[in-house]
Amino acid sequence: MPLEYIALMMVGAFFVLVLTGMPVAFAIAAVGFVFGFIGFDGWLFELLPARIYGTISNYTLLAIPLFVFMGVMLDKTRVAERMLEVIGYASGALPGGMALAVIAVGVLLGAATGIVGAAIVTLTLIALPTLLRRGYKRTVACGTICAAGTLGQIIPPSLVLLVLADTMNLSVGSLFAAALMPGLMLAGLYVLYLMTLAWFYSADVPAIDAAERAKMSKRQIVKDLFTAVLPPGLLVAAVLGSIIAGIAAPTEAAAVGAVGAVVVAVVMRRLSWPVFSDAVMSTVRITAMVFFVLIASQVFALAFRGLDGEFLIEAMFDWVPGGAYGTLLFILLLIFLLGFFLEWIQITYIAVPLFLPFLAGYPEFSLVWVAILIAMNLQTSFLTPPFGWSLIFMKGVAPPDIRTTEIYRGAIPFVIIQLVALGLLIVFPGIALWLPEAIGW
Repeated sequence: MPLEYIALMMVGAFFVLVLTGMPVAFAIAAVGFVFGFIGFDGWLFELLPARIYGTISNYTLLAIPLFVFMGVMLDKTRVAERMLEVIGYASGALPGGMALAVIAVGVLLGAATGIVGAAIVTLTLIALPTLLRRGYKRTVACGTICAAGTLGQIIPPSLVLLVLADTMNLSVGSLFAAALMPGLMLAGLYVLYLMTLAWFYSADVPAIDAAERAKMSKRQIVKDLFTAVLPPGLLVAAVLGSIIAGIAAPTEAAAVGAVGAVVVAVVMRRLSWPVFSDAVMSTVRITAMVFFVLIASQVFALAFRGLDGEFLIEAMFDWVPGGAYGTLLFILLLIFLLGFFLEWIQITYIAVPLFLPFLAGYPEFSLVWVAILIAMNLQTSFLTPPFGWSLIFMKGVAPPDIRTTEIYRGAIPFVIIQLVALGLLIVFPGIALWLPEAIGW
């Protein structure tokens, strides 16, 4: 049997295992080992230890557990809860003000954590009951929280950007600089949508009533903005700014951020031994998951390439019309469709390396711009059913009366907004590239 046929069977078997509910990391490794032995009697895997060692010894990847710890520490100390409360009261006089506060906290929380699970769970637990109690339409409340919680995947420092930098052999600093404006643009489009909703359907997003706003004076709100929002904001600005400005390497800045998160928790009197211990254990679990998928993907990639899978990909692209931009749009479409079934990390470590040679072959494309397009595209995978992780995380901690269909319906407008943002980035590459070019990355 030709090796290409075995490669096709390998891809089909992988999707079958995923649809049966097997954890994706185990499915990746199992399929890689089984079909690698079928095609080569196992001798191909003599190369595997060197590939794994070469991958996990990458110095840049050391930033992952440090950024994860930074985010988990700010989450476990309930800093986000306090930020939402303060920003919510500050903007509560406006129709949709509390929803705008959720987006603002999503930006800050995303920049501080970069972990979708932590952001979604935190925002659902502290914001969803508040929005529902104040009369927000259930689908709007659910969609806003899901969208805000995913902003950390495009707003740096982000695990998605770190992994893409490693996969595409790009500078982390250049990706962080390139992602900043697209991330803020996406948040701005969310705000524009909510303000439009407030203008035409104010009953769906009511303002906080005057009696409740009167409980907190303007002076107290200003004071709380300085004590609850400014410290984590300064931490994020210091970490991100040092990387973009070239003052510190990503790993160095991540180490400073991890220590800084502890300092912020101490200053805000939120640190205790149980909180610190819980943050360390959560960091270990999340980091182990990321690296396990990374190692498993090496098994899959080695077997797929050994089975001449790259020739299949090349033959597939030969049929794509439209030249360079036709190829780009086709790849983005494939990544979008894969996002319905796979997590971002599997797409990044399996699909992106297979597509990368075709994108790198077009000199008119900046790979930094391509990486931001992929990151923005991967953003949609968190909100697309049935396996959108933002939807799953929300359903897991939402009140029992919140139906899955309500969460799905609430996410649809934000998926459309993400696709609009992706289209703007394709048409106007300068949105992503002007900042890296301005600072000389």
